[in-house]
Amino acid sequence: MADPPEYAVSNRLREMAAGERPQERLERLGPGALSDAELLAMLLRSGTRGQDVMTLAARLLAEAGSLTGLTAWPKQQFTALKGIGRVKAAQLVAVMEVARRAASQKQGEEPLLNRADRVVEFLEPQILGLEVEKFWVLCLNRKNRLLRRVEVTSGTATAALAHPREVFRAAIREGAAAVICAHNHPSGDPAPSAADLQITRQLREAAKAVDIELLDHVILGRTAADPAGRGYYSFREAGLV
Repeated sequence: MADPPEYAVSNRLREMAAGERPQERLERLGPGALSDAELLAMLLRSGTRGQDVMTLAARLLAEAGSLTGLTAWPKQQFTALKGIGRVKAAQLVAVMEVARRAASQKQGEEPLLNRADRVVEFLEPQILGLEVEKFWVLCLNRKNRLLRRVEVTSGTATAALAHPREVFRAAIREGAAAVICAHNHPSGDPAPSAADLQITRQLREAAKAVDIELLDHVILGRTAADPAGRGYYSFREAGLV
């Protein structure tokens, strides 16, 4: 009996010549020789009835637009695609989180974070797809190079509370000469709220008390959602730090 129309798709894996399937090519040529779809197929490991793993991988890429697009997908978006269950979705979300963290941990000299745009570039991989606010303190040495990034809080979809005590505790622990605070707005609009203005005033006063310079407080959003078209807000650039 013929398969139902929804399963009537070509089997890309079966159509591949012997020795040209992702597993064989990986072993013979290394991961650099594989396409994005082939690498994704290696993570997926198996397809479903009427949809082989290569077809499933290609569908994922088409839906997300790219591998970078997939790093922003929450678990629910993976499971919405036929052929990806709860366990496989959890594995993919974990892999994408590893990719995001690796992208933010560049090798070589620690990043120079003396401007808001550099802070945004450094943290951008961390905010892709985030649906809650997170608050970070970037601990810097005397040359404004990063000593350590510390996640202070992770909040709800609308708020992340941070207290100067937690911020400067981390800075003192790392022996920081200065700090930059940063948090994201899941809405994409980086305009500061009343709470953002209040915490910045508190941070400014606390910095004076512990003699650790507060260089900036940066709010990260998305360019498309920012009326100013920048995608971020800098309290320093606004003259409030």
